[in-house]
Amino acid sequence: MRRFSLWLRGKPVVADSALALLLLIFDLLIARESGNQAAFLVFSVLLPLPIALRRVYPRAMAVTFMVLSFCTSTIGYIVGDPTVHAALLGHGIMLYTLVAYAGRRDGLWYALALVADTAYGMAVVTGFKAGDLAFVGIYFAFCWVLAEFAGARRAYDAEVAARHAVAESDRERRSHDAVSAERTRIARELHDIVAHAVSVMIVQADGARYALRTAPETTEQALVTIAGTGREALRELRRTVALLRTEHAPDQVPQHGTAGLARVAQLMRDAGLAVELELSGELDELAPEVGLGVHRIVQEALTNTLRHAGAHPKAWVRVHRHVHEVEIEVTDSGGVPVRPEARIQGSGLGLAGMRERMAVLGGSLEAGRTPDGSWRVHARIPLASPDGE
Repeated sequence: MRRFSLWLRGKPVVADSALALLLLIFDLLIARESGNQAAFLVFSVLLPLPIALRRVYPRAMAVTFMVLSFCTSTIGYIVGDPTVHAALLGHGIMLYTLVAYAGRRDGLWYALALVADTAYGMAVVTGFKAGDLAFVGIYFAFCWVLAEFAGARRAYDAEVAARHAVAESDRERRSHDAVSAERTRIARELHDIVAHAVSVMIVQADGARYALRTAPETTEQALVTIAGTGREALRELRRTVALLRTEHAPDQVPQHGTAGLARVAQLMRDAGLAVELELSGELDELAPEVGLGVHRIVQEALTNTLRHAGAHPKAWVRVHRHVHEVEIEVTDSGGVPVRPEARIQGSGLGLAGMRERMAVLGGSLEAGRTPDGSWRVHARIPLASPDGE
């Protein structure tokens, strides 16, 4: 029955045609009481027709039904037939349709037309009684009240459907944004890991190639650094992929505190970059996402220094935890690469990735060359989340 009801709701003409047929049957049952059956049968067929299209064209069908009603009373007066058509119960159906589907104003105009039609019927057709008028009044009032409830229900259903559509659209948008953000985060993490490790390995491999015959000890140390960097990058990749494959709590996210910063600085020293590291504040107690942000900013800044700094490069790293934020400053000695033709070409995504990370954390980042020719990266990360939680 529910499927049939939903099917009928989508095909109003079918349901209303059945209602019109029912009114026709009622009218035919009293046709034998008519004084002029031919005229009576004509209007018995015509009166229910507007009912079939009442929800498709509510105003036009209401006017059509009212005109037919006036014509019925007029023809009945002319032929001397006082019999009242049972199909005139369609007045209540039309009143219900206008109030529920077109609005109260249209329903009120139709009610006024009903008063005029009833008065005209009483004037030209005999046989009306006080009980008939009471029945007509109660019937029309009932149709109006029922239409009010039906209209309120339709308005509620329409609002719920609209809100559901908005919620569905918002859910799809949020899902798309979440996927895009996750893809950006994965790309950023992989760039930080791979670009850092590969840059160090390339620098060491170039040095080993030039020192292969003249300084075997230097070559051996470079190869050791390459192997260690590769193993560290592989561990980072495995850990990142493992976290992406499984659900994890925030306390399971790798902690990048002072030990992680010291490890990055030592790795750079092994690669030939002199690094001075200055840490202050409780950096090991930072939230995992803030600690990871600090770690990646320092790592990317030192990697850029290793790529682009001149002979005997040097970098100064200062990380200070204040009351409400963590301040990061990485400055290098500047200069021109020793072998410009062997300069490592970056992807151009390093600074963009750092700025994206700062945007996610609600922080700020400044990067540029200073008046003395060195390169400076300065970032601030608030200890509270961007939304204040």
